[in-house]
Amino acid sequence: MAYNHYILTCGGTACESNKGVEIYERLIAEAEKQGVKGEVQIVKTGCFGFCEKGPIVKVLPEDSFYVGVKPDDAAEIIAEQIIKGREVPRLLYKSDESKQKKTAVEDIEFYQKQFRVVLRNCGVINPESIDEYIAREGYSGLEKALFEWTDEQLIGEMKASGLRGRGGAGFPTWLKWDLARKAQGDDKYVICNADEGDPGAYMDRSTIEGDPHSVIEGMITAGKAIGAHQGFVYIRAEYPLAIERLKKALAQAQDYGLLGKNILGSGFDFDIEIRLGAGAFVCGEETALIKSVEGNRGMPVPKPPFPANKGLWQRPTIINNVETLANIPVITAKGGAWLSKIGTEKSKGTKVFALTGKVKNSGLVEVPMGTTLREIVFEIGGGIRDGKKFKGVQTGGPSGGIITEANLDTPIDYESLTAMGSMMGSGGMIVMDEDDCAVDVARFYMEFCVDESCGKCSPCRIGTTQILSILEKIARGNGEESDLDKLEAIGTAMTKTSLCMLGGTAANPTLSTMRNFRNEYLEHIRDKRCRSGKCKQLVRYEILAEKCIGCGLCARNCPANCITGEKKSAHTIDQSACIKCGQCFTSCKFGAIIKS
Repeated sequence: MAYNHYILTCGGTACESNKGVEIYERLIAEAEKQGVKGEVQIVKTGCFGFCEKGPIVKVLPEDSFYVGVKPDDAAEIIAEQIIKGREVPRLLYKSDESKQKKTAVEDIEFYQKQFRVVLRNCGVINPESIDEYIAREGYSGLEKALFEWTDEQLIGEMKASGLRGRGGAGFPTWLKWDLARKAQGDDKYVICNADEGDPGAYMDRSTIEGDPHSVIEGMITAGKAIGAHQGFVYIRAEYPLAIERLKKALAQAQDYGLLGKNILGSGFDFDIEIRLGAGAFVCGEETALIKSVEGNRGMPVPKPPFPANKGLWQRPTIINNVETLANIPVITAKGGAWLSKIGTEKSKGTKVFALTGKVKNSGLVEVPMGTTLREIVFEIGGGIRDGKKFKGVQTGGPSGGIITEANLDTPIDYESLTAMGSMMGSGGMIVMDEDDCAVDVARFYMEFCVDESCGKCSPCRIGTTQILSILEKIARGNGEESDLDKLEAIGTAMTKTSLCMLGGTAANPTLSTMRNFRNEYLEHIRDKRCRSGKCKQLVRYEILAEKCIGCGLCARNCPANCITGEKKSAHTIDQSACIKCGQCFTSCKFGAIIKS
C-alpha cells in the first residue's frame, strides 16, 4: 500500500522512557481521529542517535526532523503536516548558530561527518519487521555465504575487509574465525557478546533495539564460516527492550526459514539461543563469559588454550560483540573490499561511540576510523556545554585513559589510542570539562573496578583495592608525594600480572590522569586543594564580607549551624564545624559565598 507520508518515531530506550510510546500511540490515534489513517504510515524505529534532542519524530518525504516532541504535539503534526502539507516550525531542529531549519537531516551538524554502517538501519526501519530488514538488502549477504562462497572464500572476504573486533581488543575477525574453522571438534559454537558493561556505553544495546536482524545474520554467517550449528547471545538482563526485540526477530527468522534445520534449503543448520547475564562487568572478558553461559560463576581462566580451540564446553568457539557482527551482513553483501576503503591502513571501517558527558550533543556517533577526537567532540558533539573549557575525553571506559587537548587532532584508531595510554574499548566516550577533577575521575573508575573484580587473581583483587585506598586518601587531603610512586608501581604490576584484561587495564585511568594532570595530584597533596571542588573534604566555603548583606538565608539553610552573624551584617563560617555540604553556596542569591 502506498502512503502519502511516513512518520518515523524513535523507539529506542531513551526516547521510550521519555513518553516515546505515548507519542507513537497518539500519532496513530490522531491519524484515525482526523480521517487520514490510510494516507500515513506511522513506524516505530530504533534509536536515531541524536539522544540529546529526543524524543525525535521524522516525517517523510519532507525530511522534517522534529525534536523534543511531546505526546500533545501529535495532533498538530497530523493536522498541519499530514492534512495541510506544512511543517510545524516550533518543533523543527534548528542549529544553535543559525536558528534556521536545516533543509535535510544530512545537513544537521550532528550527522554531517558520520558514516553509518553498523547503524545503517537504526532510525530507518521498524526493528520488529523482518520484511523491512529484507527490503534493505537484509539476508542477501547470507545468501551468498550459503550458496556462492566456500567457507574459505567467506573468510577471505572477511580478511579483505580488514575488520577487527569492536569489543575492544581489535583482534582480526577473519583470523579468529579461521582458527576456529581449522580447530578439531564435532561441535562448534558462535557467541554474541552483548554484555556491554562500560559506564556510559549503550552502542550494542541500541544496535539490537534498532536492527536485531543484522546481528542474527552476522551470527549465522559466522556459524557457516567455522562449521558451527549453535549460537548464543549473551545479553545483560537490564536490557529488556533489546531482549524483547531480539526474541521477536529470532522467531521471525525461524518462520522465514533463516534459522533452524536446512536454512533456505542449503543443507546448513543453525540455531540461536539467548542467555541472560546478571550485569557482571568481568563477563565481558571472553573466558568469563563462557563460564557464565555454561551456568558457572563468571570468572576468567588462563589462556592458552584460546576459545577458538577450546571454548564453550571445551569446544571450538568464537566470540564477537554486537558491533562486530552487525558489520558482517554489509561485508558479505558489498564485499570485503568495500569496507576496506573506509578508515585507516590498520583500522578499517567505522566505529560507533556513545558520546556522553559535558558535550552539547550527546548520543550515538558512527564515524570512519581515522576521524579525530576534535571532529567528534567539537563538530559532531557541538563542543562543551555552558561555555566551559575542554579538559579531556575518557575512551575505553574503566579500561581506558584520558586524552587531553594536546592530542585532540590525533586520528582515532586502535594503535593511536594505545599510544596515548588509552584504548578503543567497546566505544564509550565521556567528555570532561574544567569542573571535573582528575583525582575524582580516577577514583570513580577504580571504585567501579573494585566492585566488578571477580577476585580470582591477587594482582587485581588486591591491587584495585590498594589503588582505591590511596586515591581516597589523596582526595581527603591526607596524601603524600610518595603515594604517587606507589600508585605507579601497583598499576604497573597489575598491568603485567593480572589474569584478565579487567585487572590488566584497571589502572589505566589512574596512570593516565597522573601522567596528564600530575599538577592536580600535587595540589591535592601539597596544597590540600581541589580546584574543581569535587573532592568534598578539600573544599572551603567562605563568605565575602563586601558582598554579604546579612540576609541570613545561608545560616537558615546550614544543617551544621556553623554560620553566624547579625542581621544586615556580614556573616562568617566556622571552618572547624563546616561539613562541606554546599547548602550555603547554593542558597546565597548575592554571590557572597565562594567555593575554593
